[in-house]
Amino acid sequence: MSSDQNLPPTQTDNVLPARAEPTRPEATKSDPAKSDPERDRLFARAGRVAQVGVNLAGAGLSFGVNKVTGGDEADARIAKALKDALGRTKGPLMKAAQMLATIPDALPPEMAKELATLQANAPAMGWSFVKRRMRAELGPDWETRFTSFSQEAVHAASLGQVHKASLPDGRIVAAKLQYPDMASAVESDLSQISTVLGLIRRLDGSIDSSEAVLELGDRLREELDYQREARAMRLYADLLASRPDIAVPEPIEALCTPRLLTMTWLTGEPITAYKAADQSVRNAIAERLFAAWWVPMTRAGVIHGDPHLGNYAVTGQGSGLNLLDFGCIRIFPVRFVEGVVRLYRALLKDDFDAQVEAYELWGFKGLKRELIETLSLWARFIYGPLLDDRVRTVADGISPGEYGRKEAMRVRTLLKQHGPVTIPREFVFMDRAAIGLGSAYLHLSAELNFHRLFEQSLEGFDPVSLHARQTAAVSAAGLA
Repeated sequence: MSSDQNLPPTQTDNVLPARAEPTRPEATKSDPAKSDPERDRLFARAGRVAQVGVNLAGAGLSFGVNKVTGGDEADARIAKALKDALGRTKGPLMKAAQMLATIPDALPPEMAKELATLQANAPAMGWSFVKRRMRAELGPDWETRFTSFSQEAVHAASLGQVHKASLPDGRIVAAKLQYPDMASAVESDLSQISTVLGLIRRLDGSIDSSEAVLELGDRLREELDYQREARAMRLYADLLASRPDIAVPEPIEALCTPRLLTMTWLTGEPITAYKAADQSVRNAIAERLFAAWWVPMTRAGVIHGDPHLGNYAVTGQGSGLNLLDFGCIRIFPVRFVEGVVRLYRALLKDDFDAQVEAYELWGFKGLKRELIETLSLWARFIYGPLLDDRVRTVADGISPGEYGRKEAMRVRTLLKQHGPVTIPREFVFMDRAAIGLGSAYLHLSAELNFHRLFEQSLEGFDPVSLHARQTAAVSAAGLA
């Protein structure tokens, strides 16, 4: 979230000199109970529950009416009503719905299509509000820590907003400030998401998303801890130290709190700006994307769980890549990473028994042969570019709009016959991230030998060494 690409086309930085303001006694670090507007408060949670309940009630009414009237378009109308309700709710629940929409097979196709259109942008907090929040995080003299601080946010999303600032040593930084009462909002929204899933299960019961909800809850809580995100930045900087062409923001530790993340400002262009670049340039960008995602995974069992286009910036006319936003970093158990590699090798050899072992390592339980064959249909689609030892695009001749649609529909149909199946929690962000990374390749129309790149990333792979590297890297970053 620290790149120029987050600036809307018509918005300017509006960076003004930081200036002192009379300090309110209650907004000091000496009184943490009063200076912490983000703690999980009973009244804030109750108000959030009421707001969410009202919005979801309309979706529930739509469900009843459309199921009575029936028709081929009933499911689509229900999905739209739920999307509209979540769009009014905003905040963590809307973000959770967006995440679910990008996890293949977690939702019925009509629901996934509608929820994928939800917008994460939120109105930014005003300047007077920002000043109160900054006092709560850094104390009454917070403005003296900066030589300038933009009054207007350069980016506003569902959990927080970013301001551009400068430090006395001349560095330009991005200050990500969390919205108030987010802890209360997350906990209340997680309790309400069962209502959403209840509606979804009445549409289609082929997938049990209970484990996925637990996973979403843990990841959302982690995203609220900006000090954890700062440690995740240090982890990635270490894991990618051998790639000077891939940059990670540096957190400014003295200016970081659980709800304020200050980091070096990285300037770059969005990936979409390179759609018309030479094929060699687009391929080079795609190769860096591959390394930035797969090297941490195969070397330390870590993934960037939110690889959408806005979290990357291109530098040097395509010769460099900036990684942005480390709120959703997933550290996997070694057995899960071993399952990823085993399934890849099992699919290469068309070894059914080895596929079963891989799914069991992933955490799938009680699988019958028909379910395993159904899961492998989707696995062959996800792993497809890695299995194919030739230069190709990810879609391989299929239009981006149709990419994965046929496979997803076929898998959904078979799961209705042979399911339901419970999606293991570790699987959630692995699958979501793989689809997000594929989307970036599609935008670039990249042509690479993904098989050989993946084989290079697996050189020397074994679970014992992975565990040792993961333990050392995570401990060094302070994430143990």
